[in-house]
Amino acid sequence: MKETQIFQVQKWVDIFGNFIDKTKGMWISLGNFESKVLKEDIDQIKIIQPIYVSGLARSGTTILLEILSHHKGLVSQQYKDFPPVYTPYWWNWLLNRMLVKKVAPVERAHRDGILVTPDSPEAVEETLWMNFFPELHNPIINNILDQDTENSNFETFYKNHVRKLLLLRKGNRYLAKGNYNITRLEYILKIFPDAKFVIPIRHPINHLASLLKQHKLFCQGGRENPKALKHLQRIGHFEFGLDVRPINTDGQEIATLGERDIKAWASYWSRIYGYVKDRLEANPKLQAASMVVRFEDLCTDPEAIMQALMNHCNLTEEQAIIQKYTDTIKPPSYYKPNFTDAELITIQQETHQVAARFAY
Repeated sequence: MKETQIFQVQKWVDIFGNFIDKTKGMWISLGNFESKVLKEDIDQIKIIQPIYVSGLARSGTTILLEILSHHKGLVSQQYKDFPPVYTPYWWNWLLNRMLVKKVAPVERAHRDGILVTPDSPEAVEETLWMNFFPELHNPIINNILDQDTENSNFETFYKNHVRKLLLLRKGNRYLAKGNYNITRLEYILKIFPDAKFVIPIRHPINHLASLLKQHKLFCQGGRENPKALKHLQRIGHFEFGLDVRPINTDGQEIATLGERDIKAWASYWSRIYGYVKDRLEANPKLQAASMVVRFEDLCTDPEAIMQALMNHCNLTEEQAIIQKYTDTIKPPSYYKPNFTDAELITIQQETHQVAARFAY
């Protein structure tokens, strides 16, 4: 099978996803109506210490999400929640009554060895953020949402959405992966003052190698499977591929992220993690709520890092999870950085100041 065949989008997902995308207002109304119907049940549910895993793509967010998702009581969005993300309770009610055959795990589109099923946790809530904040993925303006952000319609909808997932999946805490949340941490902390944040980071050389590998793969997949590009746009996946859109942290112009533009990607790495470090140092509440996880530390001493992770998130049933992953977490072996000496110098020049702030 060709590597990019994995980018093919099922016909029903394409048609249904396109319909929902073109009728977003109606689906927001349906989501609000679902919440109204379930009001008696969801009003009894308290959102306590939700956990958000967020970092620049390819920093380790998926493996951290997977590790945490095995803890009893944690509830996440799942692949099967898309396309009708707005009405999770009714959609899953329907899925549970359909004759859906068991699906064997398959490697996800990133070709990074991570196997997924429709029940796997995934970053699905981005469609909600996009539709309540339409300019979030406009790379020429500031994309930050912070403690000064106001959007009562979103906040009501989002809180009800989380409660419905807790009701649906019979959990007591919400767990979300969302790379774009990296510039929304202070807004999320405003909505949920007891939230916990897990922020992965990776050495810039290895991080850029992974980003560029994925960008090339997603560009190729998008060219060969045009429906894939539309699908990625609907789910809010602009991290790489033909419609790559960098996160803007200051309203200043950002260089285009080309398929082999080392300087642009290195500068982008520094902008994102420099912003993160600035906010952690400026906001004691955010600092206390956050744990930075260096990917290399997770790979070299997984037991210690996972224990610290569980402690930070106030999770107490961690031993089985730690045992499950201690021997399986290792540095990636399916690719190696292949930068020239000149490219390595460029990466060092663009990233060394921010990298040093994270003890690299």
